[in-house]
Amino acid sequence: MLIEIATTDFETTRLAVVGGADRIELCAGLSEGGITPSAGLLELCRQEFELPIYPIIRPRSGDFLYSEQEFEIMRKDIMLCRSLGYDGVVFGLLNPDGTIDRNRTAQLIELAYPMEVTFHRAFDRCADPFEALAQLIDLGCERILTSGQMPTAPEGMKLIASLQEQAAGRIVIMPGSGVRPDSIVELARQTRCVEFHTSLRSGRESAMTFKHPSFMNSNDSYQNPGIEPGSIAAMKQQLSTLVV
Repeated sequence: MLIEIATTDFETTRLAVVGGADRIELCAGLSEGGITPSAGLLELCRQEFELPIYPIIRPRSGDFLYSEQEFEIMRKDIMLCRSLGYDGVVFGLLNPDGTIDRNRTAQLIELAYPMEVTFHRAFDRCADPFEALAQLIDLGCERILTSGQMPTAPEGMKLIASLQEQAAGRIVIMPGSGVRPDSIVELARQTRCVEFHTSLRSGRESAMTFKHPSFMNSNDSYQNPGIEPGSIAAMKQQLSTLVV
């Protein structure tokens, strides 16, 4: 089984690697659902880390209905990731009616090759998940990140299990959102999925010695993103005892 960790900067990526992550989804702005990392972060992470890393290609937070200008930004970001030697990318595009934007998704998959493609939780905003599943298989996506069209994967477990059965090995169904050490075993048992996505977000105290009195209680000012590496090892140990 495989654990993918969503990271939000260089340090959380380093901590995820130390903890034994099998794959990284590299983001910026994880508190906004993840947006495309900066060119500098992309370059340095590719230089420093050898494990598979999939940057998210998302030009802004909000919905997954993109303008022509936003689509062009996605194209340019994918070309940058390909030129840097990344293993895959993560994106998702929808039409106004909640269907997969098949035309532009196909264009981005072709542009990304030979990188793999994960269709992210835009899937959870689709009107018909089974139609979307069939379309993404046909388009050539390698995996779907989903919480089962619910806020968290434990809540969407029933649909995730149905998607896994329908996929029949033609595409990876990867539960994400609310995947924690206390929920991952039950998710694996109930869904029979073998890849899991989590951020394991925590906070790290700032090393600043001066803290302005007006902002002493501001997490945005004096607490940095973190990951507990030991939580990754604990989740992998739990999964190692299961037979799916």
